[in-house]
Amino acid sequence: MTFGTDVHLIPVRLDTLRPTQMTVGYREVKAKRKHWKALDKKARKAAIESHWFPAVLGPGGQHFITDHHHLGLALIEEGESDVNAMLIKDLSWLDETIFWRMMEHNQWVHPFGADGSRRDYAKLPKLLTGLEDDPYRSLAGELRGAGGYAKDATPFSEFLWADFLRQRVTLDAIRKNFDKALQTALSHAHEQDARYLPGWSGVIAAKP
Repeated sequence: MTFGTDVHLIPVRLDTLRPTQMTVGYREVKAKRKHWKALDKKARKAAIESHWFPAVLGPGGQHFITDHHHLGLALIEEGESDVNAMLIKDLSWLDETIFWRMMEHNQWVHPFGADGSRRDYAKLPKLLTGLEDDPYRSLAGELRGAGGYAKDATPFSEFLWADFLRQRVTLDAIRKNFDKALQTALSHAHEQDARYLPGWSGVIAAKP
């Protein structure tokens, strides 16, 4: 999601931000916490001041963030409370039905649970701390980092990969040996069956 450099940042509290997805990959949250711990006080302040959470103003004047859920949860768990939001759109004047219809039309919401099934909008967590862990989202994130697919601007692309992997790698395998599960995921990532997914990098040619 790209915007111009002239953006208006709004100070907000992390505990007031409304998620637009139901899950995160907690391995990614842990990695962001580890990175945050490595920063000194000055670097943390600079990071907070220069970073912003894209948000839609919705019913009741609440800010619904459309990205950076992992970072937001990591910052909360590290004791941070205040960040900046950047307003994408003011839809606060719409009733809830039309609001969610517009959110979906713009691909600003992903109402799918940790089992990959679609849920009602009412089931979306009210706080970032209510986000569930989806091990397949963690696997999809690590898969991209390992070169399984390219970074892509498609909204919620990692979740599309998570759903692909959900049919090919067992949950037990992920929990027992994540690194081995990642190798299995890598082998599936280059199959023709994955060619519909964002960032697919093609079939790897067999060595002669």
